[in-house]
Order: sequence, then C-alpha cells, then structure tokens
Amino acid sequence: MKRLRQVLTGAVACGVMATGAHAAPVGVAGNGGLSAQAVEIGKGTRPDQLAFRALYKELVETDSSITTGSCTLLADKVEAHLRAAGFTDAQITRFAVPDHPKEGGIVAVLPGSSKTLKPILLLGHLDVVVAKREDWTRDPYTLIEENGYFYGRGTSDMKAMDATWIDLLSRWKKAGYTPKRTVKMALTCGEETSWAFNGANWLANNKRDLIDAEFALNEGGGGRTDGHGNIVQQSLHVGEKFAINYQITATNPGGHSSIPIRDNAIYEIAEALLKVRDYEFPLMLSDTTKAYFGKLGASRSDAMGAAMRTIASAPIGSPESKAAEATLNTDRSFHSMLRTTCVGTLVEGGHANNALPQKATANINCRVFPGISVESVQEKLKEIMADPRLTITMEKMRGPVAKAPPLTPQILGPVERLSAQYFPGVPLVPTMSTGATDGIFLEAVGIPSYGPPGGFGDPDGNGTHGLNERRSVASVYIGRDFLSDLVKDYANH
Repeated sequence: MKRLRQVLTGAVACGVMATGAHAAPVGVAGNGGLSAQAVEIGKGTRPDQLAFRALYKELVETDSSITTGSCTLLADKVEAHLRAAGFTDAQITRFAVPDHPKEGGIVAVLPGSSKTLKPILLLGHLDVVVAKREDWTRDPYTLIEENGYFYGRGTSDMKAMDATWIDLLSRWKKAGYTPKRTVKMALTCGEETSWAFNGANWLANNKRDLIDAEFALNEGGGGRTDGHGNIVQQSLHVGEKFAINYQITATNPGGHSSIPIRDNAIYEIAEALLKVRDYEFPLMLSDTTKAYFGKLGASRSDAMGAAMRTIASAPIGSPESKAAEATLNTDRSFHSMLRTTCVGTLVEGGHANNALPQKATANINCRVFPGISVESVQEKLKEIMADPRLTITMEKMRGPVAKAPPLTPQILGPVERLSAQYFPGVPLVPTMSTGATDGIFLEAVGIPSYGPPGGFGDPDGNGTHGLNERRSVASVYIGRDFLSDLVKDYANH
C-alpha cells in the first residue's frame, strides 16, 4: 500500500508533467493519513497545475444539472477554451436537439499524422446530479479546497476527468504537438438521467463517423484507498451492470381519513419496499469479477483479502464460498459487485391530508448483473412482494444492454506499465462497474469503452450523487498526470 502523501510528493518532487514524462517510483507506505505537508503540496505548485485547477474550478462552478443548470452553457465555455488553444471550426462540432436546448454537447478532433491508425475517443459527461444548497455543508457549486479535498458537485463525478481531457487537447494544440493517432473528445449531456437527451446515444446513432474510434476512454476506472491514506488498488473498468427502473403501483378506493382501514395503498407500497430491502439476490461471478477478487486478494494479508481469494476460487454455494461472501458483504462496494441489486429510490402517494390514499407508487432502481435478463428481475420482484394488488411495470430502458469490451494487450499493456511506475506495488485489477456509464452506447455501435485507472477515491464513495461530494487533491493532480501520459502512449502506438 502506498501513502497518498508519498505518491503526491514523489510526483511533484520529480517534476512529473502531464506531457508524457512518467512518475518516479515512490516509497513504501507507512500508517496514517495525509500530512499537512502533503495537503500543501497538493495545492498545485506547478504552473500547469494552477492553470488546470482554474479550468477544473470553472467546470465545477458551472451548474450543469438537468433540473437547474445547463450543459449547453458549460459546452460554450469548453468551446472557448478549445478555440483559445487554436482549434478551428472544422475541428469543433456542437450538437443539441430543439426540444432539449440546454442539454447540448461538444466534439473536438485533434488530427493525427497516421493515415492507417484508427483514432481514439475521450468520452465524458458534462451533466451532474442536482444539488440543493440547503442540504450541503458548503455551496455545491463553488469549488472549495479543505483538508486535502476539493468539495463541490461534480468534483468526483466526473468533472476532473472532463477537465483532464480539455486540458490535454488544449496543451497539445497550443504546443503544435501531433500524435500518430487522431484524438477525439466528446463531452455530452444526459448521462445522469434516463429521460433527458443523451448526447452519447445521439452521437452513436446519428454521428457515428464523427466519433469513430478504435476504442474510447471513459469514466468507471480509478483507484481506491482504505480510507486512511493508503492506496490499496487501481482498477481498469472493462464492463458494467445494466441499470433499469421498475415502478410499483398500489390503488385503492380511498375514503375519509377519520375511518381508516388496513387496506391502504401507502401501506401496501411500504410493505413491498421492505420485502425488497430484505431480499438478497444470489451470489454471481463473472470472469472479470473473479480476476478482480483474485488479484486484489493476493495483495492483502487481512481477513478481507482471504475472503477475496476464496470467493474467486471456491465453488459457489460451498461453505467456504458462503463464509467469504459474508465477509465481502460487509463492504458495500464488494457486496454490490457480487450480485444484482434493487433498491427503492422514489415514493409518491396520496392526494389529500384528510383522505385515505387512492394511489401510491414507488420506483425501484435495479443494477442487473451481466447475463441476467431484465424480465427475470421483474418476475423476481413480483415473487418477492407477493401482493397481487400491486402492479409492476418496467420503465423505458436507458439504453442497450451493456457489453463487456475485450481486454486486449493493446489496452492492458500501457495501463500496466504506467500503473507500475505511478503506483509501484499497488495491484491493478480489472473491474466491473456497479454503476452505469455512457460506454454502453458506444459499445452498441462497435466502439469498445474502457475506464482507465489513475485517480482514486475512498471507500465511502466520496459523496458522489449525494451530499458534500469531494475528491482528494492528490487524486485530481496525480490522476490528471497519469491519464495524460496514458493517452499519449495510446495515441502513438
């Protein structure tokens, strides 16, 4: 395990620039968290880091949530940066649809020198989950740096990567640098909702040639700390679950609230949701998750490491597998990786304070393990709730069912080399994301999508989609350098 302080100090002291130079190895970690010295170093002593921080700040402080903000406004600002760097009309494409004017995006193309090598695509979403100021400790749309972390909506999901892609192409363009491969960037809207205009889906189906690439780099990868300042893994995202929503509905004749009865639509919904809460979908493993737990477990000497090794090798259903599963289930991320999950996310019911409810509904959000049909999950929910009074309908699917991209030496080789240089001794593991990304739309049209390592988060999720979202200063700067080096490697081979 590597202390974040040592990783960050090593990178800065060695003058690691996001222009192709690699980080020098850092020392073996001790115990404890980030020191005050590390936090101070993380503020960005290099001029290029200060410029990057300003870009990152601009992105975070532009509200791009679907409900209160505008992706189009943020895309305007991105375009201004690209034009200032020298990108021309022919190299910038803006797109939107008339009925979603605030959900526009942008594509930029940096031409390469090769006539035979296919391009690579840098994908990112500009939209964020809406944040209410009254719920947050700090203003969610102000970038605030405290105790070694950047706070603000989008700091983690995913404006640091967006800023990295913009910064990378702008620096290369200003410097007159021409890679062998053409490098494309698509920043889109609609990733965080199922009902908005999804730019990645629109590009895949309407502008396939514009974003054509041998493969894409996207969110979903990255590292993880133990919550105490030690990096314990780096991950390469090579697949994901499929997100689907089901609506359950209870109806009732209603009546006056002064004469209540047990047959109550709100109670029926509440009882159904509790049954969903208490149901555990069965353990499942794929080649990716077996490799993930096997490789990560080999690097750990604690009980969790032993459980990882066992779950990757023991037959499912055996006493050893069950014991290992129980240990892994104590970690919320590992628990989700091992099965399909369903959770209640929205509830609505009733029509008056003094009336029995005539209708109540709830949304159940499921993340379906690869290979499992959404229809079978719907049938399982009916079985779990066991209430013929309820109706269960499947909401419109967000997109095509996710396809796992191939893990080739071309993709894995540069990631392994750079990970060993930036994070020596830290295991690099393939991972299946428990969330959903826009990579599914690219994979559906033949562009494999991968989430590279580089940055890192904490086990608690860093407030992503919730309150007080944050990302460590070290993760932002080291992740930016790592990804810049990785793209340069890919773009020249």
